[in-house]
Amino acid sequence: MSINRISPEETKELLDGDEGQVYIDVRTVDEYEAAHIPGTKNIPVMERGPGGMTPNPNFVGVVEANFAKDAKIITGCLRGGRSMRAAQMLIASGFTDVTDMRGGFDGEMAPGGAIAYDGWSRRGLPVSSESEPKNRYEELAKKASE
Repeated sequence: MSINRISPEETKELLDGDEGQVYIDVRTVDEYEAAHIPGTKNIPVMERGPGGMTPNPNFVGVVEANFAKDAKIITGCLRGGRSMRAAQMLIASGFTDVTDMRGGFDGEMAPGGAIAYDGWSRRGLPVSSESEPKNRYEELAKKASE
């Protein structure tokens, strides 16, 4: 399955427009709270546990509880790996308009650890550590359990 990928600048243009795009930051709650793209929603695809990172079993259910299957969704994470997996999961569960932001928040890594493709924050695009309750995972997850 091929996932449409766009640059951070293309993502910003869509989010600033009036097309109703939704950016889902699939990083952990701690990563999101430290710094994120303003106005984005946090629904982690992975969770940090005692044994390291494990899949969030509620990811798709929380997205389904908050967004219609035809919502215009952009996924993003730290470097691009988790968000590609999240995009695949959403498409597999019936979402029809899912795009991934290439490079994530920080940037794609090349073998050896150097940044090969600058992400959102390295391009000087707006970043915030403030978020409205309605954008936080805690609030979004409540809809899935109602």
